[in-house]
Amino acid sequence: MAASGPVWNAAMPSPTLLCRLSALCFSTALLAACHPAPPEALGTLEWDRITVPAPAAETIVAVAVVEGQHVPAGAPLLQLDATRTAAQLAALQAQSQRAGQALEELEHGPRVEDIAQALANVAAARAQAADASAYYARLQPLGRQRLVAAADVDRARAAAGNATGVVQAAEQALLALQHGTRAEQVAQGAASLQAAQAQQDEQAVTLGKLALVAPRAGVIDALPYRLGDQAPVGAPLAVLLVGDHPYARVYLPSALRPSVVVGQAAHVYLQGRDGALTGRVRAVRSDPVFTPYYALTGEDAARLSYLAEIELVDTDTAALARLPAGVPVRVTF
Repeated sequence: MAASGPVWNAAMPSPTLLCRLSALCFSTALLAACHPAPPEALGTLEWDRITVPAPAAETIVAVAVVEGQHVPAGAPLLQLDATRTAAQLAALQAQSQRAGQALEELEHGPRVEDIAQALANVAAARAQAADASAYYARLQPLGRQRLVAAADVDRARAAAGNATGVVQAAEQALLALQHGTRAEQVAQGAASLQAAQAQQDEQAVTLGKLALVAPRAGVIDALPYRLGDQAPVGAPLAVLLVGDHPYARVYLPSALRPSVVVGQAAHVYLQGRDGALTGRVRAVRSDPVFTPYYALTGEDAARLSYLAEIELVDTDTAALARLPAGVPVRVTF
């Protein structure tokens, strides 16, 4: 009876060939272990972001775009209520006109009628002064003879002096009108007009900004406020993704930082996409930061890392434009 055991088939590889294949696989694995993978950095794909702030605390009355929409530069985005701003602009325009008329009045100088009125005031003051002086002159001898009270003489002397002062004041007022407006007063009027016009121009700019437009061509990433909302001044009403190329924002481990310089080439791998994209390092921060949670790999968890930006420079700009922001990436150098 034949002994039982493994039967070798002629169609199967020979034991010698199997041994050689096993040795080849072991050698390949050993070589792979001797050549570790190139150092890499982890992060996310980003686009340059710009915000369109609220120029005034007004209610949103119209929204012309939706999130994800591509808009050209100058395209309308939102419209804020312009009622109050337009009223304030009208008030400033009136103040500017008033300041302009006041400046013209200063430049033209006093009217002929004002000078004639001043002349009449001088004549009246002189007549009153003459009467007061004559009355005082009549009381003086009577006072010396004690025919009138001394108090009456004193009052007459004071009235005569007061009348003389009124004459001098009227004469000086007449001279001021005759000499015309001072150059300093004209300069003050011109400065007041410039200030009023500047306030008017500022309000006009604010009124124009209530119709928000896209400052650059891009994609609407977010509209934090909705129709009917009233955002505070400076709040972002629209966030746009702009630029011709996206970039990978990654965190370089401290061991990798000395070997990465601006302008260096890199390979960018996107999660869910086969193949690598060509990139170029455009910025590396000097200040270290703690490694974010999604970049914790092995020993890097206890080290500092450096924020870097790698711009994608592939020639297929249409394909790059379709890449979404926030996709996890890894970068090798």
